[in-house]
Amino acid sequence: MWVFYLISLPLTLGMVIFTLRYFVGPDVPRYVLFTVEYAWFCSLSIIILSWSYWGTFLLTCKVVVPLIQGFEDAGDFSVTERLKTSVRVNLVFYSVVCSIGLVGLILLILMNRNCVGILGLAMALSNTFGLVIGAFLLGFGFSEVPKTLWRNADWTIWQKVLSHKIAKMTVKLDETYQELSNAIVVAQATSNQMSKRDPLRPYMDVIDNMLAQMFREDLSFKPQGGLLGENDMDYDSDEKSMATLRRHLRLAREEYYWYKSEYMTYVIEALQLEDTVKNYERRNSTGCVPFAEFIWLCILRKQLRKVLAIVLGIMSATILLAEATLLHLSIFSILIYSVKKQEVLVQVFCFIPLMYICIYTYYSLFKIGMLMFYSLTSWRTSSVSLLMICSMVARYAPPISYNFLNLINCGGKKTIFEKRWGTLTMLSLFLEKDSTIFIPLIMVVYTLLVASNFFDRVVGFFGNWKRLRFQTEADDMDGFDSSGLIILQKERSWLE
Repeated sequence: MWVFYLISLPLTLGMVIFTLRYFVGPDVPRYVLFTVEYAWFCSLSIIILSWSYWGTFLLTCKVVVPLIQGFEDAGDFSVTERLKTSVRVNLVFYSVVCSIGLVGLILLILMNRNCVGILGLAMALSNTFGLVIGAFLLGFGFSEVPKTLWRNADWTIWQKVLSHKIAKMTVKLDETYQELSNAIVVAQATSNQMSKRDPLRPYMDVIDNMLAQMFREDLSFKPQGGLLGENDMDYDSDEKSMATLRRHLRLAREEYYWYKSEYMTYVIEALQLEDTVKNYERRNSTGCVPFAEFIWLCILRKQLRKVLAIVLGIMSATILLAEATLLHLSIFSILIYSVKKQEVLVQVFCFIPLMYICIYTYYSLFKIGMLMFYSLTSWRTSSVSLLMICSMVARYAPPISYNFLNLINCGGKKTIFEKRWGTLTMLSLFLEKDSTIFIPLIMVVYTLLVASNFFDRVVGFFGNWKRLRFQTEADDMDGFDSSGLIILQKERSWLE
């Protein structure tokens, strides 16, 4: 067993550091980096269940990550004021959570159920949320990842998807560019009309330094001020209004650079795909790309995507079969018990489904989160977004552990993790039975509905309710916008 830890823990730590360094922005403080690295490492090292669970529970459900997140999101100018703002925001949030928990506790008392205490009730609420949402995340990944890989192997479809994405991103990029320009113009106008002896001048100097840093980092950005509203110049009344201006400027900058990064990613991928298609069409002519590069880009990569899509589809079907039959047909359980005396093979057969579940859950988590809660941008991700995804990743580590333990089916015996965690859900408290067995069935039904495009048909029948469902690659084919092709040609001409 020690060999497994000796290999897996350094590998996990390396993956966490590499991923975080890829996304982290240049102005993210070191304490944010340490917090996120620790939370990600604990979440991905879920084989160490007690350390992982209590570490992530403390980080996400108590004070550490929420407090730092509120501190980083605050626009105040001093550490004390930023802490006050963070505490105030978190108090409001936890007041709502505690109110819900109080209602649940009263219901338990009225129904004459055994009181599990405040800690048990808090764990039940957290576990219920994690299990249910985790099941939906995992179910979406089971269906969407193989389908996306299969569609991406078709160059014609993928070109249309990228072209449509570029057209949509261009509109968003223009909107965020104008928003950032307006914020910069407002900040500059506020600074110009404020005298050097004004009590608020030190706060304005902080914002001026922030603007100067923005222009140094991106020399190509030229703000173009638009029409300003009546209340756009009301930021110089007190310290709180100046903090609001600072926060607004930071959020506008983060949103603009996120869309810019996504736009450039799609443009580069679309141009590379165009080159691949042209090289394949001219494969019999002279002057083609080197033979090895041609074989990989034009032939092997396309076929490997199809093979990988089929393999992942089979894996998804295997896990869903185990969940649908309440683990009586768990192939992984059969394999593990057939080689239980060979530790290396046991670790391999445990590692494969565990890695598979982690990838699919976090794929869905990143995808839905980037549409609503946070943005991950290559080398530009802010502290607030890093802490948000840190909190979400840590929160879903226990549900992933539960799904994995269910999948390998430990001979009907409950593990220490399941005894302390698996049965503590709100439904279990009310019904006095282990309700977690029904949650995998919900995931199976949801996965089948997603795979059959049921939600797309419902949305198409009742109207454009895209916010009520995950956005899939097929959505980018809906109402195809050919203007992306024109934009792409302009980008190619500019690059050439």
